[in-house]
Amino acid sequence: MIRVMLVDDQELLRAGFKMVLGAQPDIDVVAEAGDGEAALELLERVEVDVVLMDVRMPRMDGVEATRRIDGPKVLILTTFDLDEYALAAVKAGAAGFLLKDVPPADLVNAIRQVHAGDAVVSPRTLRRLLDRFAAQLPVEELPAATELTPREREVLLMVARGLSNMEIANRLEVAEATVKTHLGRVLAKLGLRDRAQVVVYAYEAGLVVPSHRPKV
Repeated sequence: MIRVMLVDDQELLRAGFKMVLGAQPDIDVVAEAGDGEAALELLERVEVDVVLMDVRMPRMDGVEATRRIDGPKVLILTTFDLDEYALAAVKAGAAGFLLKDVPPADLVNAIRQVHAGDAVVSPRTLRRLLDRFAAQLPVEELPAATELTPREREVLLMVARGLSNMEIANRLEVAEATVKTHLGRVLAKLGLRDRAQVVVYAYEAGLVVPSHRPKV
């Protein structure tokens, strides 16, 4: 059973998500909170596997709450006008992000993927993020990708385009376990936490441009 916490300051939205998730045999909504601070307090008392996190909330926003959460996976739900906060949340450690108008079936699948240890980066959301905010991405000193092998770099670029491990395995004609091994080495060499941060790194480092064409 996947134990889910809903964190959103709009009670009506929480009720809607709870109704959708409550119909799933393998998902149990075990807690709800109206802001990040309340969520952190609840996490001290309630066992949670996946947190569905809004971004802009009173007292403590979803970005700061995500940064402080240790253990449960965080899946950000955002609206079009707050996408920059979603990007910041992914950098803070979220396992991925979706738009709040995501179809119910996609939301359920995303929760299952995150719980299984994968990350969810919606290609549609990613395109909106990058097309709108690529010029405003923060300039930081990034670890160099020069230590990556050609195959590891290839895997990084495919992850950045939103491909799953299975899709990458099919394209490279290798086992999915091999893709996971390559991705693990990419994470270790670049000091990244998960798949979602690989996506952010690829764009900030200029390895992929918003049009989704790799730099050559």
